[in-house]
Amino acid sequence: MSRRALLVIDVQNDYIDGPFRITYPAVNDSLPKIAAAMDAATAHGIPVVVVQHSSTMDSPIFRPGSHGWENHPTVASRPAQLQIEKKLASALAGTGLDDWLREREIDTLTLVGYMTHNCIDSTARDAAHRGYQVEVLSDATGSLPYAHERGQADGQTLHQTTLTVLHTAFALVLPQAEWQAALEGAPLPARSNVFSANQAALALQLA
Repeated sequence: MSRRALLVIDVQNDYIDGPFRITYPAVNDSLPKIAAAMDAATAHGIPVVVVQHSSTMDSPIFRPGSHGWENHPTVASRPAQLQIEKKLASALAGTGLDDWLREREIDTLTLVGYMTHNCIDSTARDAAHRGYQVEVLSDATGSLPYAHERGQADGQTLHQTTLTVLHTAFALVLPQAEWQAALEGAPLPARSNVFSANQAALALQLA
């Protein structure tokens, strides 16, 4: 039997109603999924860890003490066994979370929150490298668009591409309802791998 913890990463107001708004999936869609995951975890005795990102005091986003830095009420109103602050993308980097998890013999981390292509991605890869099994709930995460001198990508592209890569090598990616069903006894789906994913893509090109 897996011993899970649910990591609720950076569900903070700057992503919801501030200058750094998640665009895909829309927060009106992802927030209820995050809430459902937290409620399911609590109902099944799975520890909930709330992670909050802190920037510097001169940052335009996630400035400690600001409204944008605060956890959204969806998260703040629900019970958690641990709340931590982080300064790097991975929730396991420099936070002491790894020690807390190992003390409780947690071997599987389920990730929800923001952003799919940054802190979710970084935490998933870091966790996989540390030996954890990782699950990412695809509809309880979200991304926003980027553009700079090297290129641009909309939120949907970043979200879907990141999840595609994670599912091949670093995490099992699945929707919140399917994860919750697994907690209630349904089988989990299989994860892909880099070779089979590549061969399937090549086959689609030839079709």
